[in-house]
Amino acid sequence: MLTAAAPADLDDGPRTARSGRERMCAVTRQVQPVEDLIRFVVDPGGDVVPDLKRKLPGRGLWVSASRDTLAEAIRRGVFGRGFKREVRVSPDLAALTDGLLARGAVEALAMAGKAGEVVAGFTKVEAALEAGNAALLLHASDGAADGIRKLDAIARQNTGETGPIPILSALTSAELDLALGRSNVIHAALRAGPAARTVLDRCHSVLRFRATPEHRATKAAATTIAATTTSRLKDAPTGRPQD
Repeated sequence: MLTAAAPADLDDGPRTARSGRERMCAVTRQVQPVEDLIRFVVDPGGDVVPDLKRKLPGRGLWVSASRDTLAEAIRRGVFGRGFKREVRVSPDLAALTDGLLARGAVEALAMAGKAGEVVAGFTKVEAALEAGNAALLLHASDGAADGIRKLDAIARQNTGETGPIPILSALTSAELDLALGRSNVIHAALRAGPAARTVLDRCHSVLRFRATPEHRATKAAATTIAATTTSRLKDAPTGRPQD
């Protein structure tokens, strides 16, 4: 059964907390890595806000990085009891959090694009995959199945000691457009390196937050894939995708 947060669940602030790399979810009561949680704080106006970078001042309360769990926290009044004070919790807090996570992924992809780490468009992505110059493949979540299927087949053929190319569909076409400064982006590929790892992490955060209970049931498999992915992005060839 889900229980409400206790004051002890609060950290003492981003610079004074000595919680290491794990915290307890105020809703599920499960101790998890901080990467699988979202920290929430109360702003000066008394509103509960997400602290995705875990740097905002003040005491923080941690909730599993799941839209369903956040909705449960709101429904059960966990924030007011956890912070032990009167706070305002927007009914749109889950949507706000989702939007901030997506914006983080968009910003990471935009930075990678400005650094010349990204190619976009079916033909260029296909060429990058076939040349072995792609370490991460992105599709618009609302993209046509036929093109996705064709590129996925090429990506799955490009396997080696570091494993298969990770394939993600976390952002919409409009969000990919915004990130890369062009229209009708459905497919993009990134070269191996820090930028790709950041995009991968941010996209995983979006997918984790939006995941259904059925998807979360496969967490063990997802963890294995993530470990393989990290290895590939670290060790894969660093040549730029061909334009």
